[in-house]
Amino acid sequence: MPRRSYDQYCAVARALDAVGDRWTLLIVRELLGGSRRYTDLHADLPGVSTDMLASRLKDMERDGLLTRRRLPPPAAASVYELTPRGHGLLPALAALADWGAPALDEQRPTDAVRAHWFAIPLMARLARHFADGPVRTVDVALDQGAFHVVLDPHDPGAARYADGPAAHPDAVLRMDTATCVALAHDRFSLTEGLAAGWIEESRPEDRTTDPAAV
Repeated sequence: MPRRSYDQYCAVARALDAVGDRWTLLIVRELLGGSRRYTDLHADLPGVSTDMLASRLKDMERDGLLTRRRLPPPAAASVYELTPRGHGLLPALAALADWGAPALDEQRPTDAVRAHWFAIPLMARLARHFADGPVRTVDVALDQGAFHVVLDPHDPGAARYADGPAAHPDAVLRMDTATCVALAHDRFSLTEGLAAGWIEESRPEDRTTDPAAV
């Protein structure tokens, strides 16, 4: 299928030529969390048809936003992962998340939700809170599951995230979805949320690994 274009000599129009189609930016959102198989993408993009997803992935590969890589044996699957150009869309998605925050009032009965969908708006807040401390990897546990964020002490904008808990987190934050939404969109700070008891934080040094030592 030929590329559709606005045929305008404008940076915004050129960007929308590549990412303006329905589902494209949500596929980027999923792949910002790491390599994903087709079945994983389809599971975490409720509402997309298999034909539409396959078409968008081909378009994004053609446009240099992602690549497809075959996993070595014994795995018999391919994974999709973003190129550096695709990763460059993170600030755009973060800005869109901030802009769309006022629309997150009551969750509608038809709304799907995944824990890692809150990672992008939350990353800047975590980077700010832990900027001066030793914490680099943070687990966030919500009602729907968990994700983790890896912070960069030298570049707050270079934080990254992945679905599921980290193997060795420096800190674990537990909260409900409503609290996460409010935190991610600066309705209160992480410090305020911890002080109010809306968020629970634990560190590895807080855990007793040897019951006999108690």
